[in-house]
Amino acid sequence: MTEYRIDDLARAAGTTVRNVRGYQDRGLIPRPVRRGRIAIYTEQHLSRLKVINDLLRRGFTMTHIGEFLSGLQRGDDLVDVLGLKDLITEPIQRTPSEQIKAADLHRVLDTDDPDLLHRMERAGLIEPIDDGAAGAPAHYLIKDTETLDAYRSMMRIGIPLKYLLGLQEKLDRDLEGSARTLVTAGRAAIIEGRFDGWIPESDEESDWAMTFIRQLRQAGRVSAHNSLNRALDRELTRQLDDYLAIARSRRDAEAAKADDSGTAQASGA
Repeated sequence: MTEYRIDDLARAAGTTVRNVRGYQDRGLIPRPVRRGRIAIYTEQHLSRLKVINDLLRRGFTMTHIGEFLSGLQRGDDLVDVLGLKDLITEPIQRTPSEQIKAADLHRVLDTDDPDLLHRMERAGLIEPIDDGAAGAPAHYLIKDTETLDAYRSMMRIGIPLKYLLGLQEKLDRDLEGSARTLVTAGRAAIIEGRFDGWIPESDEESDWAMTFIRQLRQAGRVSAHNSLNRALDRELTRQLDDYLAIARSRRDAEAAKADDSGTAQASGA
């Protein structure tokens, strides 16, 4: 197990020695082990400091954090409760990924255009892993091979990558609104009868919160998927009817023009 002196611990946790001592005085982190005149801290202290820093960045007050930690009896209990944080930040669905050489990616995409590659990176589809001799990425992580395969299928029938990325960017913006609606509703349900900024203070409350978040994510994923399919069916039908109406109108206009031309020719004869 790694051991730290107080200045090393503060540096590793991204805080100050003064803050470490203050958290210690508040009972938010355990007292260190003493070896003569030297205070020794461990990974347990570092883990708890990182949690405190994270909660502070999220807007929780020291009072809330103190209430949250005060109900925990042991360090491993803390880890169990902090699983709530891991659950929230863990991706809902891990898409298949693959590491690939930059040259192979360029061949797959039929382009090495830096702008298109950066747009794919911003969309969360690829990620450069390391730099080659010229400073350009030597390898990429394809973070979503399923979407890339779908892109390739569209590209094979003549749809440009630039067009597909524009579609992806617009779709991402639209779905951000849907995600905000769902999570905001979940947040309102959590604080019903409590207060905004509420943190579980017991194992029972933590279990409830974790179950709620799991079920919210599952229900949201299934509902969004099926709602999108229904919306696609409706919109495809609507736009197909519109498209065919335009086609019929053009056909009728061309037929009328042909009739007029035939009539004119007959009159001239």
